[in-house]
Amino acid sequence: MYDGYQKNRKINSHPGCFVFNRGVKMNIKKTISFIMAFVIAVSACSIGASARNNISDPKNDAPFVFVHGLNGWGGAEGIDGIIPYWGATTGDLMHYLQYEGYECYSASVGPVNSAWDRACELYAQIIGATVDYGEAHSKKFNHARYGRTYYDALVPDWGELDDAGKIKQIHLIGHSFGGTTVRMLVHLLTEGSAEEMAATPSDEISGLFTGGKSDWVRSVTAICTPHNSATVYYPLDVLGIIDIVMFLSYLYIGVVGRGPLNGELVDFHMEQYGLSEIPGGNEATGLFKAMKNVLANKEDSSAYDLTPEGTHKLNNELEISDNVYYFSYPFSTTKPVPALGIEIPRLSTNPVIILTAAMMGMMAFNDPVLGIEYGKEWLANDALVNTESAKYPFDEPYTDFNSQSINKGVWNVMPVSEGDHGTAIGLFANETKTHGFYSEMCEMLNALPS
Repeated sequence: MYDGYQKNRKINSHPGCFVFNRGVKMNIKKTISFIMAFVIAVSACSIGASARNNISDPKNDAPFVFVHGLNGWGGAEGIDGIIPYWGATTGDLMHYLQYEGYECYSASVGPVNSAWDRACELYAQIIGATVDYGEAHSKKFNHARYGRTYYDALVPDWGELDDAGKIKQIHLIGHSFGGTTVRMLVHLLTEGSAEEMAATPSDEISGLFTGGKSDWVRSVTAICTPHNSATVYYPLDVLGIIDIVMFLSYLYIGVVGRGPLNGELVDFHMEQYGLSEIPGGNEATGLFKAMKNVLANKEDSSAYDLTPEGTHKLNNELEISDNVYYFSYPFSTTKPVPALGIEIPRLSTNPVIILTAAMMGMMAFNDPVLGIEYGKEWLANDALVNTESAKYPFDEPYTDFNSQSINKGVWNVMPVSEGDHGTAIGLFANETKTHGFYSEMCEMLNALPS
């Protein structure tokens, strides 16, 4: 089955900052049970507080599709029932918004896949079709062209006309790398792919690659998205941590993705490389062979797309659509220390990432390879993404958000919110504030004219 047309319904340095140049070079079951029990205990209280006795009348005609970030998960995975990605310790945000009357969905895409692969997976999942990674793309990166089939569309009538001749649109909301993913999706829907059209017979090509569908999306919202990469990359790269983490991540995926937790608790969506199995599907490729293949194709990964080089490449390729509303929500968990010319993390910062917040707030980085200088405006951060980077892609038009003048084809940059990278999705956050943040967002997006 093909997708597209065959739908299935069933940085300059400054005083006070260090300048870093890029050229410087137990028992498993018991442990898992303990962690899961702790998470359940923490999240259960908040999940119950999110419930409503009655579902409100429907408020939106364009559904909201939420897309998770790096190493995240969606509503279709078992772990989401333990601790939801959207809402985290404040409870299931999808349930809360649905009870408020908003039609919304939490999509599941590859947690470490490239922006391209994730966009292909997202498209097939929303429309209800077989994932097509593209003939040209799959040959370039030596992986299978087709992935799993989604027999039930997330939004069954997406892109179709109703009785009044009005097209069914959606709102796309992405956190962190999820923001990059939805940018890629809208770019392909709008512009298509010349490479894929040249490499694929017209009766086989996915509708994602033929373009002309910018009117299928009403808005794109990016939350804490590293539009222009993040300075945390440089020290991690010099220390070799990134390569080590990716190797261990792929090994973990290759092992767990073939075991009983695959499909029941997690889903890695790496069947195109044979690294993990499709839940309930055929067996994966040999682990050694799959590991060798995926490690040989580093550019087809989130790890590459998030680097300064990879992000620079993506920004050169992706085009903003004149028919779509764009919004960005930057966060900051640091505060300035003028006497020292640095930013330090607030006490409320998640202790797991407070060191990265401190490091990003003290060090300016010069990248002679890309010719980029990251100055003091880059010091504020959410512990993983520089606040400046989360505002908008630097090669695309932007404006500060003005509720009285919201235009398409330009990034409407929201005021900076206080909090770290996880606060934005409710992790160790205030429930009322989290719910208010997303209710206001949905209300604003819902008021946009079609």
